[in-house]
Amino acid sequence: MKPIRKYINDYLDYLEIEKGLSNKTQENYQRFLEKFFNWLDQNKLDKITPKTITEKHVWQYRVFLSRHVDPKKKQPLKKSTQNYYLIALRSLLEFFSEKDIKSINPGKIKLARNKKDKEIKFLKLEQLKKLLNAPNIENLAGLRDKVILETLFSTGLRVAELASLNIDQFKMNEKTKSLEIAVVGKGEKIRTVFFSQRVIKYLRQYLKKRIDMDKALFINFSKGQRKDDVSRRLTTRGIELIVKKYAVIAGLPLLATPHTLRHSFATDLLNQGVDLRMVQEFLGHQNIATTQIYTHVTNKRLRDIHEKFHGGKNLES
Repeated sequence: MKPIRKYINDYLDYLEIEKGLSNKTQENYQRFLEKFFNWLDQNKLDKITPKTITEKHVWQYRVFLSRHVDPKKKQPLKKSTQNYYLIALRSLLEFFSEKDIKSINPGKIKLARNKKDKEIKFLKLEQLKKLLNAPNIENLAGLRDKVILETLFSTGLRVAELASLNIDQFKMNEKTKSLEIAVVGKGEKIRTVFFSQRVIKYLRQYLKKRIDMDKALFINFSKGQRKDDVSRRLTTRGIELIVKKYAVIAGLPLLATPHTLRHSFATDLLNQGVDLRMVQEFLGHQNIATTQIYTHVTNKRLRDIHEKFHGGKNLES
């Protein structure tokens, strides 16, 4: 069996062909793994094979990451940065597992705990109602903003995915009762997103009032002069400012962002009893570990159910 480093080209082919990851993502994984390979070299472990790597090696590498000082910032690596390196290593072990190359279980790679990572910001139902009803739909810009807010909550789209939507993706008519489209997300992963009846209602009104020829679904209605061949497509920053504007108008104590609405979408699904794996599909997460940031919701629901149905009340005299 050859040393771990010698598998890197096969691993990158696996990311491209079987995982369908973009060249940029492959480059990132390779860069993160290079730190692990350098650590092996420094500790005279460059000959180590997939079969001979142990949990002790993984633990020693984690200790190294936690104490490593970023040469540019002159400070220890952030917990989130440490996790990038660990996720890359776990991905390599998953490759070994997929190819029946004997090695340790990828599940042995535990990510660094970060208290900030647990603070998932999402809006409660009453806050959502205030935000979604904040735009003035009597004018086209307000109607556009209404569709943006409703779509973010209805679909869980990332802001970049929302900004890239085009009119020709939507076949709308008076009889349209359901709507689903395919979007290309992170890592060039294609998924289907579904639009609620609320969105369809306002989207139909919005498209009827659009008289321009721009292909973008969401455009800037400012009066600034633009060439006819230049798209007025809203940027991700423009959409972020729109959400921020209505969060202020709605008087929300929480500064809402497009990603807050994505979190709210996922949280609402889980509160309705949707399985975490299904939420993973809705969000377009490559790995279930990413979706597990929402376990605060499932844990609370399970706790409430346990307290209601199995609180030991039947044992009380």
